[in-house]
Amino acid sequence: MRRAVRKTHTSKSQSAAKTNRTLTPRQKEILRLVAQGLTNREVAVHLGISVRTVEVHRFNLMRRLKVRNVAQLLRQALIQGLLPKSFGTRQR
Repeated sequence: MRRAVRKTHTSKSQSAAKTNRTLTPRQKEILRLVAQGLTNREVAVHLGISVRTVEVHRFNLMRRLKVRNVAQLLRQALIQGLLPKSFGTRQR
């Protein structure tokens, strides 16, 4: 019984590290491109894969991060350190 209780009380950093490890390199790449504002079609062209494959990667990303839309996806990615700290800042 104690083990179950301990597992449910993980810290945010442990949760972020676990999520980061569970994302595949391709999912991280898709996430980075989505964060840059690319559409599914643009991501597909950029990576040389089908639009459907991009859709599947995005679906899996959103499921793993437990989010329902792109705004929540980007928010969780920032919170969990999956995007660079400079994300969202304008470069001149």
